[in-house]
Amino acid sequence: MGYALATEAAARGWHVDLVTGPVNLTAPPGVRVLPVVSAKDMYAASETLFEACDLFIAVAAVSDYRPKVFSKQKQKKQGGAVLLELVPTVDILKMLATRKRPGQVVVGFAAETEDVEAQALRKLVEKKLDWVVANDVSRATIGMNADDNAVTLLGADGSRQAFGPAPKAEVAKFILSGIALKSL
Repeated sequence: MGYALATEAAARGWHVDLVTGPVNLTAPPGVRVLPVVSAKDMYAASETLFEACDLFIAVAAVSDYRPKVFSKQKQKKQGGAVLLELVPTVDILKMLATRKRPGQVVVGFAAETEDVEAQALRKLVEKKLDWVVANDVSRATIGMNADDNAVTLLGADGSRQAFGPAPKAEVAKFILSGIALKSL
């Protein structure tokens, strides 16, 4: 979905920086791509760009946790169970949204598997977003690893617009048009 949004934004003549984890997708034409591997790298790249941007859209479903201990060496079997301790990653969207300047628009995605709209509304309020895109990722035919998507665009002003299922390129047009109509 991030690549579809970047492609559509560039087609509208917007300057687009795409911070992306490892994917098997071609870079959209006219888009500056900043590849990252970890949530920490994604935060660093996003933080650098955030202050100068007018519109920040956080599409990525970044892991909420990472291993507490990282080893550059292969861990050998030593018999018995291994306990993997996880610690929270930085909440990129929440951290950046707290630094939002007047006129800057911040949009998040809520990729959820249950109570999708309720979880999205919680995220909208909790993270002080202007918009959140509620995205049901429990269905194999839409969302992640699918060509189509169905979303509900929820605004801090109480607006609600549903769209799809449709190809991600069309969903991207819907999202950017909905945001631009009321925000930019």
